Amino acid sequence: SCAAPVRGEGGVCKEGERGPSPGTGSGVLVPSPSEPGMGPSPQRPRWEPRDWRQQLERIREMRRKRDAPVDEMGVEKCYDSSAPPQVMRYQVLLSLMLSSQTKDQVTSAAMLRLRQHGLTVDRILQMDDATLGQIIYPVGFWRNKVKYIKQTTAILKQKYGGDIPRTVEELVQLPGVGPKMAHLAMNIAWDSVSGIAVDTHVHRITNRLKWVKKETRYPEETRAALEDWLPRDLWREINWLLVGFGQQTCLPVNPRCNECLNQDICPAAKRR
Repeated sequence: SCAAPVRGEGGVCKEGERGPSPGTGSGVLVPSPSEPGMGPSPQRPRWEPRDWRQQLERIREMRRKRDAPVDEMGVEKCYDSSAPPQVMRYQVLLSLMLSSQTKDQVTSAAMLRLRQHGLTVDRILQMDDATLGQIIYPVGFWRNKVKYIKQTTAILKQKYGGDIPRTVEELVQLPGVGPKMAHLAMNIAWDSVSGIAVDTHVHRITNRLKWVKKETRYPEETRAALEDWLPRDLWREINWLLVGFGQQTCLPVNPRCNECLNQDICPAAKRR
């Protein structure tokens, strides 16, 4: 990842990362808020996970030091904050493209090298593929990313005057840009909350906590399940919070349950 609100990548649940079994999951039904001006009417109870507020508060406490890789080298730390706004937005998008299936430390180093060469739309278009590849190596799938960066940068120049699109729908049409990147770009580059950015950490942890009604297999499925109940004022925070938590405590393999403040209320906790 790189500089501003940003995070990791998606995948299916692995063995030992199972979320809730099919059914209603571990949750409670609460009254749905009535629509403004609609008056009393029959309300469909809204599902929400059991203990989620307490779990969230404890995760906030564990993340209080802000010392995870995402905090120090995430996408929010990768762009040049002194650059003109349009250049900053382009750098945010590129850092997100590079961050896919790549550790924050590797993305951050690649972004620094790119910035040393001059990271603007015109400079990237003038750069040959071999040079671009040498600069971004060893990010994951670097050969594909060279191609995507060149294609996307050309589209930005031709269609958007060198800026990046302002909607998720347009962002995901760009080569190499997926839904998670698009929502993070909206958040970081445009300061707009368009949806929850779900990477591999958010996907894994929300299934472990049973914050989804039924087990989800794909990040986009997880995003829809979370947006169905999680209050919108938490959507911006949740990616940053869970990515760092997943990097430090709720690891993909051998999670550090004995260090976790949620050990007594986490459905997936390995209790000793």
